[in-house]
Formats: sequence, C-alpha cells, structure tokens
Amino acid sequence: MQTDQQLSHSLKPRHLSMIAIGGVIGAGLFVGSGAAIQQAGPGILLAYAAAGLVVILVMRMLGEMAAANPETGSFSTYADKALGRWAGLTIGWLYAWFWIIVLGIEATAGAAIMHRWIPGVAQWEWALVLMVCLTLTNVASVKSFGEFEFWFASIKVAAIVIFLILGTAAVFGLIPGVEAPGLSNLTGRGGLFPNGGGAVMAGLLVVVFAFFGAEIATIAAGESANPVDAVKKAVKSTVWRILIFYIGSVAIVVTLLPWDSTSVAKSPYVAVIERFGIPGAGTIMDVVVLTSVLSCLNSGLYTASRMLFSLSLRGDAPTSWRKVSKRGVPAAAVLASTTVGFITVGLNYIAPDTVFLFLANTSGAIALFVWLVIAVSQLILRRRMGPAAKQLELKMWAFPYLTWLTIGSIVALLIGMGILKETRESLWLSVALAGVVAGIGLYRYPKGSARKAAESLESDVQAEPANDPEPATTVV
Repeated sequence: MQTDQQLSHSLKPRHLSMIAIGGVIGAGLFVGSGAAIQQAGPGILLAYAAAGLVVILVMRMLGEMAAANPETGSFSTYADKALGRWAGLTIGWLYAWFWIIVLGIEATAGAAIMHRWIPGVAQWEWALVLMVCLTLTNVASVKSFGEFEFWFASIKVAAIVIFLILGTAAVFGLIPGVEAPGLSNLTGRGGLFPNGGGAVMAGLLVVVFAFFGAEIATIAAGESANPVDAVKKAVKSTVWRILIFYIGSVAIVVTLLPWDSTSVAKSPYVAVIERFGIPGAGTIMDVVVLTSVLSCLNSGLYTASRMLFSLSLRGDAPTSWRKVSKRGVPAAAVLASTTVGFITVGLNYIAPDTVFLFLANTSGAIALFVWLVIAVSQLILRRRMGPAAKQLELKMWAFPYLTWLTIGSIVALLIGMGILKETRESLWLSVALAGVVAGIGLYRYPKGSARKAAESLESDVQAEPANDPEPATTVV
C-alpha cells in the first residue's frame, strides 16, 4: 500500500449515470412507501413532491459548488471553506457515521431475504457473506465498485420502468382482465386527504429520508475522468429521476389500489404486480429489493470510506486512512468502514431493540443536517465569490431566494421532527451526537479557517478552466 494521495479516475460516464440514479432508488421505495401511503392516503403524493423539491434544490446548490471544485469530500470540504474547519469535521464524521449505520441495517435486510430462499444458512452467516463480498468489491478497485453499482442500479431502473409501463396501461384499462379503477381510489375513501393535512405533514417526515443518497454522485465524480461534466449531468438529471421514479410510481400505486388496503401496508409494489396476474410477484419483488439492498451496501461502504479518506487528508481522521493502494483505492479507509460496519451488523442481531436502535436513532436527522450545511455553505461561498460567480459552470436558480427558501424548509422539517412523537427521540439523539462532534471540532479549530479556505475556492474558479480534469487528479 502506498501513501501517494492519488485516487483512481476510472469511473466511466455510464457508471456515474447509474450511481446518480441508484442513489435515489432505495429499498425504502419498494417497501417503506406502503407505511407512508397508509398514514396519509393519496395525499402522500404531495409529501413526495415537496420532499423531492427540497432535494432538487439541495442538489442544485451542491452541484454549483462541486462543478466549481470537485472534491471527494464534497460538502464536507465546502463546509470547511464556508463555515470553518470545525464544520467540515463535524458534517464529515456525521455523514460517515450515517452510512456505517446503514451498513448494519441493509446487511440484515439482505440476509433476511437470502435466508428465506436458503433457510439452511443462518441469517447472520448471510449478513457476513454479503458484507465480505462487497468489501472485496470496494477494495479491489473503484472500477469494480462502479461496475457492480451500474448493474445493481440497472436492475432497479428496469424494474421501475416495467412497473411504470404496466401500471400506466392498467390505469387506462389497456391490460385485459385488469379492471381500471379510474379515479375512485383517489376521490373515494375519504378523498385525497382522508386523515387530514396533518397526516400528510407527518408523512413528509417519513418520505424525505427516502431521497437521501442523491449526493453520492458528487462524491464519486471526483474519481471520474471528467468530474465537472459528471457533476453537471448528475445534478441536471435529479429532476426527472425524482419525478419519474418516485412520484410516478407512487401515483400508480395510489391510483390502482385503495390506500387503506392491507396489501398496500405490507408491500404496495407486490400488490400492484399481483393485480396484473403475474405469477411469483413476491419473489420478483424480493429480487428487486435484494438488488436495492446490495446497491445500498455497495454505495454506503464506498461513500463512508471516501469521506473518511477526505477527513484523513485534512488531518481530521487517522493518517493511516489516507493511504491509497496501487489500484488507487483508499483501502485502509474502506477496511475501517467495514470494521465498524461488522460491529453494527452484530449489534443488530445481538441487541436490535436496545443498543442498535439507540445507535440508529443517533443518525435519524443527519440527512437534514447534511442538507442544511450544503445550503448554508452555498449561500456563504456564493456571496464571497462576488463577480467571480459569473464564471460558474452551474448556478443555483434564483439565488439567494431559493437558497433561503430551502434553508427555511429544512429548519421546518427539523422542527417537525421535534413535534412528532415518532421522530422526537431520533432528533434529540442526532442533535446530541452532532453537538459532541461539533464540540470536538471547535476544540480543535477554535478560530476556524473559513475565509482562507473560501479564497482558495474562488482562486480555483478564476484560475482553472472548468472543463479541465487535471486539477481533480489529486484530492486536496
């Protein structure tokens, strides 16, 4: 293993495209959406639309900063520049922690599916196998990570596209033997808001976290041949990805099925497939969900390791984690993420309702913290740039008005988490964890270095051609 801080730049455009798409399609869409629909009724579409709008705006802001200065540390390094070193340290560690916790959740979910298929192998053994396989994939090379993610995402996309085609045909009565319900499931059974507007707001807090992961594309872009173009494509495609995959598929579910059906609560997509008369609907969806789980494990391990690598380069994590293999992989950071990931998997089996639940709750609001930091960083850095902002390749719409609107929306969501009983504990545990990490950051960097770092960003924009991939060959 070498100490040269050079990451590989072998991710191809097709890899980046599927990483961007796969980042917003998780197992939660196929399974978790049922609980949200049961909670709010057809009006859940408004919650998905509102959450999607927040993500689109956040991604636009992140894209503006990433296109100007692609970094493996992404928003963590931009927080360094905008708010000070303590902020970059804080949000970087919180983000890595979020994905490490996700490893424990997703490995257990994937193992449960495998155990149903092959009960002779214990569930914990399947979890171990999945974690080992994807660790080897990430350690081998970034290209192998990209290749696995490409095919995982391709399966998810293909499944949703087929679902959308069949669902649209069923809505318009074009499938023989399948009765078209018209608008009865939307207007009947209490209408669009059978449980009131409050239920939709509560549902918003559930679905908003389903979109977390879109930012992975900006982290992975640093390991592509042309990071600026990769970021621009990923950000610009966020709009249609959310409109089609999330809002489109959920719209089909609530149109074809009664929102209060027990089959919707269990698995809405399986219920719709069964309506088409397709045999083995449950098994088909198990394959799709397993693919989503493996994709999340793969990308989660990648993302956590790259954030730890970036933190190490900046002196905010053990220096050994900055070592890069001959294949351009920060193997030490990958193994560090995996080690903690194995611990969380073990805790999910040994103490799922106590220790692991406590740890999971500490990450409950991290998505909103990350989005808030992105918005505030973009607001500060854009204003500091002054006239140099005209040279930006990608710009936030209607700056600063939409930036402020996004900040206000995220703060409102955090307040909503504090009000809602189901999310209150998770919010306060996340705040407590963030407070501890921020305290460590402030202790290390009492005076910060935000303005000096911001000046380096401005000089990058002024001095370097936006389409020149050379500056991105070294992560700073």
